[in-house]
Formats: sequence, structure tokens, C-alpha cells
Amino acid sequence: MEKWLDWMVEASGWMFLAIYGVCAVVLGVYAVNCYVMIWLFHRRRREEQERYMRECERFWSEATNADLPVVTTQLPVYNEANVVVRLLQSVVGVEYPREKHQIQVLDDSTDETTEVIAEEVRRYQAAGVWIEHIRRGTREGYKAGALQYGMERAVGEYIAIFDADFVPQRDFLRRLLPTIIVDERGAAVQARWEYLNREESVLTRAQSIGLDAHFAIEQGARAWNGLYMNFNGTAGIWRRAAIEAVGGWQDDTLTEDMDLSYRVQLAGWRMKFVFDVEVPCELPGTVSSYKTQQFRWAKGSLQTARKLLPAILRSRDGWFRKFEAVMHLTHHVIDPLIMILVVCALPALLMARGQVHGVILGVILCGLFVLSISAPAALHGYGQRVLGRRWWHVMPYIPVLSCLYTGLLVSNCKAMYETLRGIQSPFVRTPKEGEGASKRVKYRPVGDRYGWVELGLGVYCTISLGYCLLHGHVILAYFMLLNSVAFVYVGLHSLRVMGVGGATEFTVVGKRAPG
Repeated sequence: MEKWLDWMVEASGWMFLAIYGVCAVVLGVYAVNCYVMIWLFHRRRREEQERYMRECERFWSEATNADLPVVTTQLPVYNEANVVVRLLQSVVGVEYPREKHQIQVLDDSTDETTEVIAEEVRRYQAAGVWIEHIRRGTREGYKAGALQYGMERAVGEYIAIFDADFVPQRDFLRRLLPTIIVDERGAAVQARWEYLNREESVLTRAQSIGLDAHFAIEQGARAWNGLYMNFNGTAGIWRRAAIEAVGGWQDDTLTEDMDLSYRVQLAGWRMKFVFDVEVPCELPGTVSSYKTQQFRWAKGSLQTARKLLPAILRSRDGWFRKFEAVMHLTHHVIDPLIMILVVCALPALLMARGQVHGVILGVILCGLFVLSISAPAALHGYGQRVLGRRWWHVMPYIPVLSCLYTGLLVSNCKAMYETLRGIQSPFVRTPKEGEGASKRVKYRPVGDRYGWVELGLGVYCTISLGYCLLHGHVILAYFMLLNSVAFVYVGLHSLRVMGVGGATEFTVVGKRAPG
């Protein structure tokens, strides 16, 4: 019996090492790809920026008002009373001939937002602006349904899209439109995001650094090297013919923008990205808002992967383009892998027997430590550098970003589970706060039922942390410290939000006085 138990313990030790090894290899591939993105961006940046400048100069030196196409700007809105006035003001102020700029406010709201929009639209129409307030009477298809409904009533050959919290600059169309017009196979052009509330809190600073890496590095790396790139749902312009060629907007994923982007590229169209044009917007100001947003993005990208990866892998694309498409669409596969590492860490240590187990586990942990620290740090740091900021200021926020991502593991693993099971979710938008007198409405944050799970994982990681410190496992102790802080913080926040009433959607709880 004793030999049998020893054999079981020995086998269990090797099993946990195998699990760690497989997870480490897969996570290592995603980490190394961060460096690939940096290299791809760097090798083409100067060439593409110079090409963009030449295209704009040539286009505007030859174009007259009579030559300009009609552009329809679509503004999908759902219960955004705090920011919709600012949105309309900025879009109406965009420089373009009025007779060639149709503005559609696609309003699916169920609160006072509709009244605010109606009043603003009447005022602008009286001033001669071509603006329409469009109500469907249903929210079927969510944002995708609203965009498709508006496109069927649109006049423009090109369609610009802005979410409610965005504030486009006056020269947005003048700077972005030439890029898509001069390329006959250009399906869409995406601008870079900037953030109005970047310095509001540690949460918004960390978010901005993470998103800067995507917009400053990854989007350029993909678009400029012939790889699959996604439209980010807002702050860009679509060629209407490209949308219609692939069947229009579809609502079977939570990321209708990514779905459409990949479908048009599979059909031979190209996606464009302009690094030098930025559009300010608001970042989620609370953990609950951020959690809701990330769940939607995680599940939507995995739904798109399930829907389109078979067609991508069967296509005639080169192996590298297919590989990067897999990396892009399945990025959130790392969430369950990290969760496995978190849960299996303590058993792996307890079951490790002998010098061989210890050496192998040490090598795996050291490799994970180096890659998990260096790869994101390089990507985020280089992103800040190319944006003209002091990259070393990013370093203190790397642990904060790690905590944020770790704290969302339960929610994001749920997203993957629902995707694999084919479970559909409603489109829960992320309302923004606005600023100053525009703060008309206070929204109650989303609650979920996983706070106790997150808190339990935080306690488990704290126990694992104590074991690591007692036995000198310094590297694993670092990870367990981050995991413990992340799960406890997010878990307590989730439980506090549930205490508000257990909302499953952002709802209005009261109006705020102006000022």
C-alpha cells in the first residue's frame, strides 16, 4: 500500500508538471508574439506614415467640393444622456460640406436620452445641418442591428461610426477619408484612440497604457504588413460597398466590428490604419464597467474565432497570416490557461518530489516569469515611446495591469465557457460618465454572481503565497501576491455591486443636478 501511495504521488507530481509545461509553452508563444508585433510595427512605421502624408496631400490638392463623396456618419446610442450632447456637438462641427454629410443618430434608448437627442436634433436641423433622429422601436440585434438599420436608410458611399463617448476632431474626415478613397479595395480605415480621462485614476491610467499598446503597436503592425486587422467599432470609416458585399452587419457575435472586419478581409478587401489621427474618448471609470466591457470583448472575439477560423485556415492565405489571425482571435485562450496555473500551483509544489521535479518546476516558473514580465513590459513600454511619452513611467503600472487582467479571469473564463457551449449573451454596453454639466443621469453598475468565487480564489492564492514564502519559492510568491490582491479586490467589488441590487444591466437610479 505504501509503495502504491508513493507511486500515486510520484505520478501526480509528473502530471502537474506536464500541465504546467503545456500551459507554459502556449503562454510563451503568445508572449513571444508581443516582440513580433513590435518588430512588424517598427519595420514599416516610417514608410507607412510617409505614404499616408503623400496620399492626403495629393488627394486634397486635386479634389474639389464637387468631387467629394457623400459621407454618412452613424452614431449608435443607447441610454447615454451624459455624453450624447457632447457627441452631437463634435460631429456637427466636423469640417465637410454640409450637403454631403448625413448624420444619423441611431437611438435605441429607453431613458431620457431620447428626449435630449430630439431636442438637439431639432436645433441643428433648424440651423441647416443634415441630421436625422432614427428610432427602431426595438433593440433587436443590439448595435449591429442599429447599424444595419441605419445603413439601409443611409445615402453615403462612405460610413463613419462613432460611439457615444467619442469626440472626433474637426478635421477627422479630411484626414482619414483620402486613405480609403485612394485604395479601391480599402474596406475600412481605423483611427487611433486617445483618452479624455487618462489621468483620472490608477484604473484609467492602467487601461490607457494597455490600449495604447494595441493602437500604437498592434494595429499598425497588422495593417501595414498585410495581416488580418480588426475595426474597433468606432472612430473609423467604412466603404459601404465592402459591407454590402459580405452581407452587412451581423449580430451573432458580441463583437460585430471584428466579425465584419474578418469577413471583408476573407473576401479580398483591405483594412487600413492611420497612426497619426487620434480620436479622444472615455475609459470605463469603475471596475464593474471595465469588467463588463472586457467580458463582451473576450466573448465576442472567441465567438468570431469559432465562426470564422475554419474559413481562414481553409483559405489561400500564407501560413504567417493564418498564424497571426489565430493569435489575434484566440488571445483570450490565455485566460483559462492562466487560471489553470493559478489553481495548480500549490498542488504542483506539494506533489513535487526529488531534485528532478524541483529543477523542472523551477525552469518552468523562471521561464514564465521572464516572459510574463518582459513581453508585456516591452510592448507597453514601446507603445508609450512611439507616442512620445516617457516609457519608463509605464513600469510601475505593469503590476497594476497584471492585477487587472488576473482579476477578470473568472469573468473571462465564463466568456470562453459560454462560447464553447453556444450560449448567447445580451449586448451590455458600457455607459460613460461625461463631465461637468453633462452628468444628467447616474447609472447603477452591473452586478454578477461570481464575487464569492473571486474572493475564494483570492483566499486560496493567499494560502499559496504563505506556502511559497515558507519554502523559499520567491518567483511563484510574486505571482501569488499579484493573484491574491487581484482576486480579493475584484471579488469584494463584485459583492459590493451585488449588494446594490444585483443588476444585470446598467440602469438609471436617479438624475443629477447640473454643474
